[in-house]
Amino acid sequence: MVFNTGAALLDAIVLAVVCKEEEGTYGYKITQDVRQAIEVSESTLYPVLRRLQKDDCLEAYDVECGGRNRRYYKITERGVVQLDMYRTEWKNYSSKITMLFSEGESA
Repeated sequence: MVFNTGAALLDAIVLAVVCKEEEGTYGYKITQDVRQAIEVSESTLYPVLRRLQKDDCLEAYDVECGGRNRRYYKITERGVVQLDMYRTEWKNYSSKITMLFSEGESA
């Protein structure tokens, strides 16, 4: 992708991915789902998950899977509020950018 992905956009994408699963989802699956929208490495994504957890937007819990613990992340009420704010901001932002890009197009 040519455009840089800032921290707020990463937070928004991660919250959107996690909120799809009512019981939460685990780190590797989050990475795979985020990669459907943008290219991101696990080493980039795990600090985002920790930051969102620290900000009370996500809660984490462990589930035993194949003899090992798998860390799951679930969106909190505060995370839902934050995601709604991101969605509103994205709609405003993307519509303005789309308008600017389409102004110079010939039909």
